[in-house]
Amino acid sequence: MKTAKKTIAKKTATKTKKAPKAASANPLLAPWRGPFKAPPFASIKPAHFGPAFSQALKAHKREIAEIATRDAKPSFANTIVALEKSGALLIKVANVFFNLSGADTNDALQAIERDIAPKLAQHQSAVLLNRRLFQRIADLYARRDELGLDAEALRLLERTYTGYVRAGAALDAKARKRISEINTELATLGTAFSQNVLADEQAWHMMLDGDTDLDGLPASVRDAAAQAAVQLGRPGSHAITLARSSVEPFLQFSARRDLREDAWKAWIKRGENGGKTDNRKTVVRMMALRSELARLIGYDTYAAYVLDDTMAKTPAEVRKLLDKVWPAALRSARAERDALEKRARAEGENFKIAAWDWRYYAEKERKARYELDEAEVRSYLTLDNVLAAAFDTAGRLFGLVFEPAPNAPVYHPDVRAWEVRTKAGEHVGVFYGDYYARPSKRSGAWMSSYRGQHKLGGNNVRPIVVNVMSVAQGAPGAPTLLSFDDARTLFHELGHGLHGLLSDVTYPSLAMTNVLHDFVELPSQLYEHWLSRPEVLKKFALHEKTGKPMPERILKQLEAARTFNQGFQTVEYTASTLLDLELHSLADTSGLDVDAFESEVLARIGMPAEITPRHRIPHFQHIIGGYAAGYYSYLWSEVMDADAFAAFEETGNIFDRKTANKLKTFIYAAGNRQDALDAYVAFRGRPPEIEGLLKKRGLA
Repeated sequence: MKTAKKTIAKKTATKTKKAPKAASANPLLAPWRGPFKAPPFASIKPAHFGPAFSQALKAHKREIAEIATRDAKPSFANTIVALEKSGALLIKVANVFFNLSGADTNDALQAIERDIAPKLAQHQSAVLLNRRLFQRIADLYARRDELGLDAEALRLLERTYTGYVRAGAALDAKARKRISEINTELATLGTAFSQNVLADEQAWHMMLDGDTDLDGLPASVRDAAAQAAVQLGRPGSHAITLARSSVEPFLQFSARRDLREDAWKAWIKRGENGGKTDNRKTVVRMMALRSELARLIGYDTYAAYVLDDTMAKTPAEVRKLLDKVWPAALRSARAERDALEKRARAEGENFKIAAWDWRYYAEKERKARYELDEAEVRSYLTLDNVLAAAFDTAGRLFGLVFEPAPNAPVYHPDVRAWEVRTKAGEHVGVFYGDYYARPSKRSGAWMSSYRGQHKLGGNNVRPIVVNVMSVAQGAPGAPTLLSFDDARTLFHELGHGLHGLLSDVTYPSLAMTNVLHDFVELPSQLYEHWLSRPEVLKKFALHEKTGKPMPERILKQLEAARTFNQGFQTVEYTASTLLDLELHSLADTSGLDVDAFESEVLARIGMPAEITPRHRIPHFQHIIGGYAAGYYSYLWSEVMDADAFAAFEETGNIFDRKTANKLKTFIYAAGNRQDALDAYVAFRGRPPEIEGLLKKRGLA
């Protein structure tokens, strides 16, 4: 949601184990006939991926060659629809592989990833830079008004043509060859970058020795630390890891300032610890390649190239948004810092607030100001109840029912599966939830899919969607408790999941979350709003032991504290956004020093010393993956989500049926059938207004 080593692994795990002798023995190549036709995870071994990728790549190459070399005059059916149907086996294999490599990886899968990433990049370049194929697409695009296409087909043709032009298909042979080389190297570097971050996260943990080291930690955090120690082979102990759900609560509650500093420094230093996992040289090389790529395609900078195909259109438009948010966020953060320092002095401390102190004293300040205790809030937010709340919200808005599917195959014992149906019993899709942190999973949270939705050939293929999080698991026999931020993230990712599950389009390239990247966060961020509403919390925020609903006192405290610490959170996020935009706006990347660049940008924008960016460049996986020059999109989408939720509030009913139906029709089910702004206006009746965002964050 995404290389320090200069050489690609010469051998993958498929070479070190005996490979299947026949395609029929390879579950990735055989038809899936089990429940929901989901991947037969128990039968899939790392050794299957090499042969499966090899066969799938060969099949797709044949399909592309057949389309590109047809003698028949280009038609929508024999070119565009044929392209949509091509590569089915490759997509099938890749979906399984990359979902597993993110959520449950191992040495064998990582070796395969290093080997296959450049091969897939070469293949994609060969398709997108195929001159004869592009000529057929361009011929159709030039005649698009004469083809009698419906709106969705016309949209697909336009998006296909745009995609090929942006890939460089219209350039001369020399430029196309160089673009292919760049894409291949970028794929290798990107894989190494992500694996380096995971290696740094796996390499560090902090054992807590006795009550002194545990001072300040509430029971739920102690239980999670005990479970982390079990996973590290140290039962009976307590451990803090670099999973966000482990380190952030520790920074929030630990009374040991020295240990908070150690944990914070390890957290922010991922990807820049020296040695084989240091990502700084990798970033320098990637920025040089991206800059060269942009120039080849006709743009001054990589940011200009990326943003030309977004709602924002230009870096200048993104800056306009950031220029409205950043000064207000700074003012709020400085006021927050002063309050935290006053709180520390009142407790007899005479130091200035440092970055590893902020969360600790913010929690104290919130508790004192609003009488709101985060540990008490957690006791009402069990994972199962928050899931039930998220599913119930989907039912009330969109008429969906999530039914446990115990027979569905899963790739790890932690994973749960549900069949999603309409209230009338119609199958909608399959939903997997994978919520617990573990060493084999990269940190963060994301939505992906094992099967996409489409209606090609008259079939209504329904999706298989997965949500992945990294929540600290509770002690054996005890419920897993979530922070309010964790609960919000769960709603966020299900919002993405619903964008996939509700998809109702004909063509795969337009389905589900295949929308402009500064529109894709709207369904997810909008869905977060329902979590904090009393209508939801009163029903599902039930105490872990007594089962009693969250009292009115806490509901009022949560509402009163809604904008507390928003200066910090907005500065933390926006600083990363500005780093991303500035980095990809470099016209000349020669001489780039990542540390010096980051320091210079942060100094120029007036970054408070007490706050670090949410993602520093050496571990900023968003911008190595699909959010390069696009991390702003969370804020861009927030303008829309705040405005969109107001549409429900204006009716006096946050589950208003008419508004929900419009939301489903024009946003969640529509994929990329029409221009993003047109889709929003079709739902809201007008363009979004930024005032809703500023009000939501308490910055107005």
